[in-house]
Amino acid sequence: MKIHSNCRMSVNGKKLLSTAAETGAVRGLGLSNTPTWAFGVLLFVFLMAVSVARPCPAAEPLNLLILGDSLSAAYGLHVDDGWVALLGQRLREQQDRALGAAPAVVITNASISGETTAGGLERLPDLLAEHQPNAVMIALGANDGLRGFPLQDIEDRLVRLVETARAADAEVLLLGVRLPPNYGAAYSEGFQRLFAAVAERTGVALVPRMLEGVSERWDLMQSDGLHPTAAAQPLILDHLWPSVQALLGAASGESAIGLPRHFKSTALADPQAGSSRYEGISHAPWN
Repeated sequence: MKIHSNCRMSVNGKKLLSTAAETGAVRGLGLSNTPTWAFGVLLFVFLMAVSVARPCPAAEPLNLLILGDSLSAAYGLHVDDGWVALLGQRLREQQDRALGAAPAVVITNASISGETTAGGLERLPDLLAEHQPNAVMIALGANDGLRGFPLQDIEDRLVRLVETARAADAEVLLLGVRLPPNYGAAYSEGFQRLFAAVAERTGVALVPRMLEGVSERWDLMQSDGLHPTAAAQPLILDHLWPSVQALLGAASGESAIGLPRHFKSTALADPQAGSSRYEGISHAPWN
């Protein structure tokens, strides 16, 4: 679903001037002896006044759906410290600076700790129907790799996720990750390559390593050595930001990013997680 936010008014000044003269409108104003160029000036002033008095209606908001696992679900952190919440904050700030001159972006964070590509495939159709996103970020596959699932199966399910989102007329961005080295070189390297294979098969935009510049630094990882700290979340956002800008620009039908006014995080209730807003908070390591 593309949204074109530009609001333009196209007017043929000569035609309007000619029509006004023919209908006697000019004569009724007592300006029949005024030079033609003066009518052009008056017409320009009139049209400018009308455009100020009747501003363009606000563009429809862009809907961004993020389908991920604990890396996008603020595992071990307050939800407001996660990179998704920080994305919403950055977009709101840009919208404020743009004085509302671009569509808002509503973010639905449907990420669940421990989620797999199979789980994502099961949930995605209902999420698409409910939220009708213009753009979808897919950040899944890590848990599949940690569980040693066949690489071809992971790749095929990621392809289906991309195709399912595209069938709903959404622009798609795929986020890849890396596995810890203790999974063996053959499997770890094959896992890393499968994200590029998905991009090649589908043409989807790809960020090969979601945690680039973060997972290599132990001071930016939680005590489990698997999940980034709160201090790492702004770095993750900075790394993803250019690709998010391109995604929203494509979704809005414009070359520039759609700048948002609203942020919404849709989380799933977890009866066992106390104050946590996310379901299935459990082991979901990676990179």
